[in-house]
Amino acid sequence: MDWSFGTALFILDWAIRLAALLWIPSRTSPAAARSWMRLLVGFVPLLGLPLYLLLGHPWLSRERVLRQARASDVIREEQRPLSALRWMPPGGAAAEMAPLIERQGAFMPTHGNAVQLLDDYDISLRALLDDIGAAKQQVHLLYYLMFDDAVGDAVTDALCAAVQRGVACRMLLDAVGAKRGLRRYRARLRAAGVDVHELLPGGLRWRRSGRMDLRNHRKIAVIDNVVGFVGSQNLASATFVPGHPNRELVARVQGPVVSHLEAVFASDWYIETGERLAVQPACDVQPPDVAAQLVPSGPAYPFENARDTVNALIHLARHRIVLTTPYFVPDDATLSALRIAALSGVDVQLVLSATNNQTLTAWAQQSYYEELLACGVKIALYRPHFLHAKHLTVDDDIALVGSINLDIRSFALNAEIGLVCYGPDVVSRIRAVEADYLAHADTVDAAAWRARPGWQRSREGIARLADSLM
Repeated sequence: MDWSFGTALFILDWAIRLAALLWIPSRTSPAAARSWMRLLVGFVPLLGLPLYLLLGHPWLSRERVLRQARASDVIREEQRPLSALRWMPPGGAAAEMAPLIERQGAFMPTHGNAVQLLDDYDISLRALLDDIGAAKQQVHLLYYLMFDDAVGDAVTDALCAAVQRGVACRMLLDAVGAKRGLRRYRARLRAAGVDVHELLPGGLRWRRSGRMDLRNHRKIAVIDNVVGFVGSQNLASATFVPGHPNRELVARVQGPVVSHLEAVFASDWYIETGERLAVQPACDVQPPDVAAQLVPSGPAYPFENARDTVNALIHLARHRIVLTTPYFVPDDATLSALRIAALSGVDVQLVLSATNNQTLTAWAQQSYYEELLACGVKIALYRPHFLHAKHLTVDDDIALVGSINLDIRSFALNAEIGLVCYGPDVVSRIRAVEADYLAHADTVDAAAWRARPGWQRSREGIARLADSLM
């Protein structure tokens, strides 16, 4: 090697290391920064620094962040005259949670909502299609995944028929999650008059979006500003991943919270297209008068709203908390919250799926079991289906249902949505669903888990190194 070239390479190598030392820790959590510094930048700086710039920091374009801030300001302003709809927490955990959620996500808690829980995959889909079929004014759909299968066909048919009746139909689909659905249905939907846009597009447009692997993971439907759907179920058949038939939980809602779901859709529409949609400020109050509040989250917000909500709920639990998720790769704060709750005497039950469609995630997930079991957290693995539902219940007071997984991707990288319900009504109904999970689940035994072979421990540890990408 020529001496001058070698000197230049040596200087460049150390220049990248020093630049990374100054840049990465200021824009990344300490744990993630250490991983990037050790794994890539420290070993192969010429490769590591470009990879970090692409994947190391959950950045969005400045315009998208500004549009989210503007949308949140509009939401706060338009709620001010609606004091009659505001629910005032009587005390306890709700009195602490409601202000936190409102300050972060802009939505106040409202009374007068009706919440129907749909635990059957086909019934949930049928309810959505029936409501689209009955729409008179507008249909707004925002989904992470739309597959090119019988469900995609049915949804497309329903939207095309609605347009023919004079209904305004708009659709937002994630550019990656709904890639197959967009490829198959976009031209037909647009030709019929459905306004379709992809969220966070990649390719040559990625710099106008943000980090290449940021995704909009929400699942929302709003029909005529009267009925809304929010939960874990995508626009796909239950068996769209062979060998992993999904089990989901969806909330069909009526009441003031529907207009808040509409505002989330309008915000994402504005962020993606620059077009502002008119949102009706409220819906009619509905029996049985459930108090509810939305938790929107994602990298466009200044804080990690989903993570903060989940962790606050864990810390506020006094007797029992049940957490159901298909993907469990927590950050340090969530792991600490679970440990403290269990050691404080709270009955902490984690319900996971015995099968998983993400092998690397499953291995990383298993690396947390031993620590959790040691401090008293119970872990159940549901057998019959791939449990894709995402919800939690705290004591008899609070329930959270939505698209939020208990992993770093949902907390920091994805746009997510959660519906918080206050009071025993919804909690007791979700408890019945949780009881069914547990009746068909295997409990992870601490002693047996500690006896697992060393190669499995190594596999889990290596998979865990990629936690910030999962």
